[in-house]
Amino acid sequence: MTVRETIRGRVLVVHLERETKRNAIDRAMAEGIGAALDRLDDDDRLWVGIITGTDSVFSAGSDLSSGGDAKTDRGGEYGLIRRQRRKPLIAAVEGPALGGGFEIALACDLVVASTTARFALPETRRGVVATSGALFRAVRTLPLPVVKELLITGAGLSAERAHHFGLVNRIAEPGTALREALVLADDICESSPVAVRQTLAALADQYAVADEIGWAATARAIDAIMTSEDLQEGVQAFFERRRPEWRGR
Repeated sequence: MTVRETIRGRVLVVHLERETKRNAIDRAMAEGIGAALDRLDDDDRLWVGIITGTDSVFSAGSDLSSGGDAKTDRGGEYGLIRRQRRKPLIAAVEGPALGGGFEIALACDLVVASTTARFALPETRRGVVATSGALFRAVRTLPLPVVKELLITGAGLSAERAHHFGLVNRIAEPGTALREALVLADDICESSPVAVRQTLAALADQYAVADEIGWAATARAIDAIMTSEDLQEGVQAFFERRRPEWRGR
């Protein structure tokens, strides 16, 4: 089992546990995440969700060896990215959150990160673009020049820098991100769950049109690179563990 659920009071914790693959998400993991978040959405006894990885890694994003089919009908990419959630979701991040792993954090409402966390979007290093929301969600939290640097270079953000920009709500000591996220979740549970849900819904409604524009722009970018030689070279170089030789076409 690569996705595990635990319940702490009114809090559902979704654990990503495929450490040998750096918690890279394949179809089975996406279905596990989707099922867990379906439970969160549908069970009135649960008020808050947390998604976390292992002590060494949050997630390296998509498992390229799985063919890229890591979507669910209700949640979209990774069972989460396009989900119309009713309840707050917290990302508890230890270690790297790369590519789609970073996009999972961006899709959450709050982020708790230990000092070991690192956020990066290395897709262009592989000849592809960020496909799971980063092209429009990142600029809602981070300054545009920082977002551009993340998207077109190999740069990353430390937990401290991410906290400085407002991406991370709370910083934790190594190994304690989940514990601190549970404290934050318990704090949320002191509020009316109805009021919390309606507050998040009102905020989401204000971005609904922007999301449609963002997904359309992302789709155009994906379509433009799908037949490029650079895409083929980037993926091949990744599997061969070598530096790509870009052709620029």
